[in-house]
Amino acid sequence: MWAASCLASCCAACACDACRTVVSGISRRSARIAYCGLFALSLVVSWILREVAAPLMEKLPWINHFHKTPDREWFETDAVLRVSLGNFLFFTILSVSMVGVKNQRDPRDAVHHGGWMMKIICWFILVILMFFVPNEIISFYESASKFGAGLFLLVQVVLLLDFVHGWNDKWVGYDEQFWYVALLVVSLVCYLATFGFSGLLFHWFTPSGQDCGLNTFFIVMTLTLVLLFAIVALHPAVGGSILPASVISLYCMYLCYSGLASEPRDYECNGLHKHSKAISTGTLTLGLLTTVLSVVYSAVRAGSSTTLLSPPSSPRAGAGKPLLPMDKTDEHEEKEKNKPVSYSYAFFHVIFSLASMYSAMLLTGWSTSVGESGKLVDVGWPSVWVRIITGWATAGLYVWSLVAPVLFPEREF
Repeated sequence: MWAASCLASCCAACACDACRTVVSGISRRSARIAYCGLFALSLVVSWILREVAAPLMEKLPWINHFHKTPDREWFETDAVLRVSLGNFLFFTILSVSMVGVKNQRDPRDAVHHGGWMMKIICWFILVILMFFVPNEIISFYESASKFGAGLFLLVQVVLLLDFVHGWNDKWVGYDEQFWYVALLVVSLVCYLATFGFSGLLFHWFTPSGQDCGLNTFFIVMTLTLVLLFAIVALHPAVGGSILPASVISLYCMYLCYSGLASEPRDYECNGLHKHSKAISTGTLTLGLLTTVLSVVYSAVRAGSSTTLLSPPSSPRAGAGKPLLPMDKTDEHEEKEKNKPVSYSYAFFHVIFSLASMYSAMLLTGWSTSVGESGKLVDVGWPSVWVRIITGWATAGLYVWSLVAPVLFPEREF
C-alpha cells in the first residue's frame, strides 16, 4: 500500500513537471498557436461532455429542477453551452484586460504571452463553475450566442475580402508577365471549380421526382451572384480584377453547398440522407476540424492584419536617446521593450470569444435541432439559413467594396 502511494505520488510529480516544461516552452512566437490549442481543447471537452455528461447532469438538482425531466438532448445541449460560456468568459476577460496595450514595455504584454500554467488553471476553473450557474443564465447565453456566431461569420468574411484584395494587389504590383499569367490561371481554375461545384449541387440536392424548388433557388441565386461579380469587377468604371471575383465566387458556392448539406437527413431533397448513419461520425469530426481551422485562420489573420487590428502607436517625445549611455545588451533590451505590439491583443481575444459562441451553435445545431438531427454537427434548418445568408452577406460586402470607391470618390476605402 505504501509502495503504491509512493508510485502514485511520483507519477503525479512527473506529470506536473512535464506540464510545467511544456508550458514554459511557449514563446512569444508560439503564443497564438497555444491559444488556438486551448480553444481546440475546449471543443474536444464540449464534444466529450455532450456524449457522456447527460446522465450526471440529470442528477444535479440546480440543473434538473423541472417537474418533468427533459429529454437527453436537452442535457447534451446544456453541457455544450456551459463549456462554451466558460470559454467565452475566459477570452472576454483577457480581451478586456488587454485593451490599450501599445508596446512591449506594458506589463500586460508579458501576461498575454506568458503565465500559461495559471491561464490553464483559470480556464479549467471557469468551465467547472459554469456547471453551477442557474439555467436562466445559460438560456440567455444561448440566445446571445446566435448573434455572436453571426458576428464571427461576418468577421471571417471581412478578413477574407481583405486577404483576397491584398493577394491581387501583390501580384499585380510585380508588373511582370509571369504574375499576370498566374493571376489568369488561378482565376480560371476558381471559375472551373465554381461551375463544376454547381453541377454537383444540382445532382446532389435536386433529385428527380422531388419538388426541390428551394434548393434550386439557392443554387441559381448563387450562380447569379457569380455572374454579377464578374460583370461588376470588369466594368470600365470599376476597373477591378478577375482574381478576387473568382475566389469570392468559389467561396460563395462552397457556402451554398455547406448550407444545403446542413439540411435534415430525412429531407427528401438532401442527396446525403441515404448515408446519414455512415457519415455521422465523419460529419462530427469534419465539423470540429473545420471550426478549428476557421478560428485559427481568423485569429492568425487578425493578428497579422495591418488595416483593421493594428493598435495606434506613436513614438514618445524624447525617447530617441537615453540620458546615460548603455552597453550593447541593455540597449538591445531597451529597444525590444519599446517595440510596438504587432497586433491588437484585445481584438485577438474577441475573435476567440465569438468563436466560442459559434462552436456552441455548431455542436448544438444552433440549439434548435439537436433532437431532430441526433449526433450530427451543424445540421438543421437554422444552420441552412445561417450559411445561405452568410453567402449573400459575402456577396453584398464584395460588391460594395467594388462600387463604393466609384460612388464616393472623395472618401478613402
